[in-house]
Amino acid sequence: MPKVANSALDVASNALFLMGADSISSFTDSTSEAKVANALYEDIVQASFASHRWRFATRQVTLTRLDAEPTGRFDAQYHIPSSCITAIAVTVNDIPIKYDIYQNKLLCNEVSTSTLVLDFVERAPESDWPSYFTTAVEFSLAGTFAITLARDAQLAQLMEQKANLLFTKARQIDSQQQTTRKLNTSRFITQRLS
Repeated sequence: MPKVANSALDVASNALFLMGADSISSFTDSTSEAKVANALYEDIVQASFASHRWRFATRQVTLTRLDAEPTGRFDAQYHIPSSCITAIAVTVNDIPIKYDIYQNKLLCNEVSTSTLVLDFVERAPESDWPSYFTTAVEFSLAGTFAITLARDAQLAQLMEQKANLLFTKARQIDSQQQTTRKLNTSRFITQRLS
């Protein structure tokens, strides 16, 4: 049975294979492929996680309030986990609140007794990636590698087009990982009856 890509090395090697380069056995090899993969891999992966609310990479945490007050416009600040790539929502008693993020701090107007829960996307380990995400990342990497290693703009464009198509499909699949939301039709009915 073929091997599933479940490590950074596997994903990078598959991307190199897609664009016609040699695979790597380590990110620290002295080959051009390893140097390029080592330099670009994590940035491409982080950007891929930031592009969507991936259900398999979504977490919830209770935020810790910081003692220092913000300089202005807000009453409180909270520490954001270092693994947070994209904040999705902040709630108090399951009710969304208004907030802003400055560097690694979340600023809001909440009292000290409030318990804030942050929903966010984090960088999941490759072993937790579903195949639809892994394949899209591999093609995205292949497009970047094609420019750097092969200096082939046409190949890079082809790989990026394929990556974009795969990310679109991946988002559709991933978005099905929740309860279907019911369409609120009351405003349409009210408008129709008036």
